[in-house]
Amino acid sequence: RRSIKCVLVGDGAVGKTSLVVSYTTNGYPTDPSKHQRQARAGSVSGRPPGLTCSRCWVLTRFCSVQDEFDKLRPLCYTNTDIFLLCFSVVSPSSFQNVSEKWVPEIRCHCPKAPIILVGTQSDLREDVKVLIELDKCKEKPVSEEAAKLCAEEIKAASYIECSALTQKNLKEVFDAAIVAGIQYSDTQQQPKKSKCRTP
Repeated sequence: RRSIKCVLVGDGAVGKTSLVVSYTTNGYPTDPSKHQRQARAGSVSGRPPGLTCSRCWVLTRFCSVQDEFDKLRPLCYTNTDIFLLCFSVVSPSSFQNVSEKWVPEIRCHCPKAPIILVGTQSDLREDVKVLIELDKCKEKPVSEEAAKLCAEEIKAASYIECSALTQKNLKEVFDAAIVAGIQYSDTQQQPKKSKCRTP
């Protein structure tokens, strides 16, 4: 059974850990901080064209988002098959950092690795308390249209909105990661070399 390396990046507190833990344990985490790496056997329905394997281990990794780790964080990018670039749909600043911070960093070290743009916490888009807090800052939730446009601009493989709490579209995120990750892995020549540059 083969495996793909999936790295989750994005601002802090956007729900990256909850996303993975909810997927791997089929339940919303009570203490996401305890989970730093997860693995799960994933499969996709059918077999998309060109996909040589319909079942594999999805090995996920998290990277520190603090600025002081900017030089060290790319070390975990080595041999990444797929990036899940996450932002919260109720955090405009995390969405802004998609193109201003995270895409430039990924492309600097992994110029060809595929990216799936993931809008997290979609269950909060209609939450009254969240909307009130955003309104105080004269902000609104990130629209799906704006996110899709961003995905096109950064040449992401796809854009998917999901909720770790309700698990809406959660499987779709990792199905897409499996397909894109395997397809990218299959394009790499043997013997397998590092697909990403280290600092």
